[in-house]
Amino acid sequence: NTALEGLYASGPMLCTQCEAEGFRRITLYPDRPDVMAKFTTTIEADKKKYPVLLSNGNRVGREDAGNRHRVKWEDPFPKPCYLFALVAGDLAKIEDSFTTASNRKVKLEIYCEPGKENQLGHAMISLKSSMKWDEKRFGREYDLDQFMIVATAFFNSGAMENKGLNIFNAACILGRPETATDADLQSIEAVVAHEYFHNWSGDRVTCRDWFQLSLKEGFTVFREQEFCRDMHSEVTERIDQVRLLRNAQFLEDSGPMAHPVRPDSYLTIDNFYTTTVYEKGAEVIRMMQTLFGIEGFRKGSDLYFSRFDGQAVTCDDFAKAIFEANNGHRIDQEQFKLWYAQAGTPQVKAEGSYDEKTRTYSLRLSQKTPPTPHQSEKKPMVIPVATGLLGKNGKDIASRLLVLTKESEEFTFENISEKPVPSLLRHFSAPVILDYGYNEEELAFLMAHDGDLFNRWDAAQKLAAKELLQRVEGLQKNQPPDYSSRLIKAFGALLADHTRDPDFTALSLILPGEAEIGQAMLRDGEKIDVDGIHAAREDLRREMACAFRKEFLAIYHKAQATDPLAIDGASMALRRLKNTCLAYLGTLAEEETDRLAYDQIQKARNMTDAVAGLGVLTHREIPLRTEAFNAFLEKWRGEDLIVDKWFALQALGDRAMVVEEVQALTKHPAFSFANPNKVHALVGNFCANLPHFHRKDGAGYRFLAEAVLTLDPANPQLAGRRLQPLTRWRNYGEDRAQLMRAELERILRTTNLSKNTLEVAEAALQTEAKAA
Repeated sequence: NTALEGLYASGPMLCTQCEAEGFRRITLYPDRPDVMAKFTTTIEADKKKYPVLLSNGNRVGREDAGNRHRVKWEDPFPKPCYLFALVAGDLAKIEDSFTTASNRKVKLEIYCEPGKENQLGHAMISLKSSMKWDEKRFGREYDLDQFMIVATAFFNSGAMENKGLNIFNAACILGRPETATDADLQSIEAVVAHEYFHNWSGDRVTCRDWFQLSLKEGFTVFREQEFCRDMHSEVTERIDQVRLLRNAQFLEDSGPMAHPVRPDSYLTIDNFYTTTVYEKGAEVIRMMQTLFGIEGFRKGSDLYFSRFDGQAVTCDDFAKAIFEANNGHRIDQEQFKLWYAQAGTPQVKAEGSYDEKTRTYSLRLSQKTPPTPHQSEKKPMVIPVATGLLGKNGKDIASRLLVLTKESEEFTFENISEKPVPSLLRHFSAPVILDYGYNEEELAFLMAHDGDLFNRWDAAQKLAAKELLQRVEGLQKNQPPDYSSRLIKAFGALLADHTRDPDFTALSLILPGEAEIGQAMLRDGEKIDVDGIHAAREDLRREMACAFRKEFLAIYHKAQATDPLAIDGASMALRRLKNTCLAYLGTLAEEETDRLAYDQIQKARNMTDAVAGLGVLTHREIPLRTEAFNAFLEKWRGEDLIVDKWFALQALGDRAMVVEEVQALTKHPAFSFANPNKVHALVGNFCANLPHFHRKDGAGYRFLAEAVLTLDPANPQLAGRRLQPLTRWRNYGEDRAQLMRAELERILRTTNLSKNTLEVAEAALQTEAKAA
């Protein structure tokens, strides 16, 4: 069972993955999410080979039978069969307990392969934090006598919320500072929380059908995001969420696989576990909270859980509960639900004017959503636009939540004593693309003064994006770039104030990604200039490194005093800033900065610093790089998840022969196409390495097509997901577009192609939708 669906072997362990349609691979059953039943499971196995036998619910019986043994599990709550789970193997575990709000003691167990249990402590702390938070924030108490998590090395996704027995990709559960980066540890916390929160938003109340997937996933992603906000910095969490939206979900919305949060149709549901269903779905939930407030939203979620407990329902049912609990509002529920039905990213244009005589400021907002596959006509959406007006002193003169519901509306602010600078879409109040037409002076002003820290970061992004687009245009015309004194000055002020919020400073210093700049070119009616974008971005990074070399070095050396094993927010923030400085210094490609990165790897006492150093050297064609990567592999050869980082870092390198090196790495003894984590690490990260994936000779496209064809017979779900980068061929110039299209056509000519890969490839070639 190489597809890793139903009951399958993960090394010596047996485990299951039944979502979405895996249970039918185990036994005959009405395999639909709206068929709910109470499950009693008895597992019998060889005692020596499978000493641990787990399933859903509470353990109610155990007996020995010579060399064999039986364990009986009973789940008292009705559930659909996609939530069934079974695990059998020789496993180690850690244990703890949690006392619920009603004073019930719940046994907590996390299992893994023997020898890895010293990497489970962070996950256990995260689980207990999640249980406590869900009681306080959403009033949701755990309902069984025990809660179990099992780590497996072979898993197609991140984790699965089976009732009482979550099964996790090992990458999302194993980690301590020596073996996992700060980002990994925060991801473990988030995924543990996400799967635990599903106990109510997914298990107790589930989906009527798979078109309603966002009912459980969008809501649970939102709950996870709110948890992470409360555990860490509100603004940095929001920035990370929006970066994912802009670099992945907006890209999805503008491509041939664009689909609504609630899809209209599918050939296989596996292809719709997407950033649209998950992350955009979470933004739809967030807009409800923005419109009705945290208390109003909580009233609505309480009504939803009480009304539908033990049922399989729809996105409409959820929206109805939220709106019904907040009667007296003026929001059209049917219009709001267009967010579930319409695909694409709405574009909001804003124009402001100030009347000195009447002391009024008028803001005209208009919206349009570009056509997407099978949806050429779009209706106006409900778009909450959180707005502030800043005076010359940088303070708010006024702030309001504007709700745009028509194609175009004008909003008037009265008693405005001076011409303001508007701060729009604060905290990213809706998943839209905003066009106000800020000039550089206004962006620098917002970057320095906006009281909304998200918009302060966003102003830095917009200022940098404006500079990058100008540089790309200059390169196309063979014009040397102008030195951007305003941008450099703005970033200098940011660095000078770095001690106030190191994490925010680090995020603000990171330039918009190449994919995001490519999307901006598409919106301007141009094709994506892969080479121009890469050259412009690297030139600007080097320019900033030259301008702030002294400051970067000073911050870097000062931050070395941070406890390398501390994982509190302040320590993580200083490491992020330190390694952001190192990344900039690395662009100078000097012996001193190369040695700085190398020494950091050699002396690193945590994985964050080691990976950051390798991330600098991976772009260099020097002996130090080879030496560092060889030593890293030798040190961590027995740790699969860390070897995955070794693959990933090489795949992301900016070196002339990266395509050929990645091809060679598929033959490495530590690589296997049978393991999704290895595929994501090497193939997935290579596809994110845009200048090399899009190499002009098409070698990157041929490599991906071969990888997909290798994967497809064994693991169709993984093959379909990995094919996505080829589907956006229309976004590129004629030469690249034809090479990408040729690989899609070659894939379609393959006999016995899976439904997963067939659906994606056909959509890419058949749609006539324009890019956003």
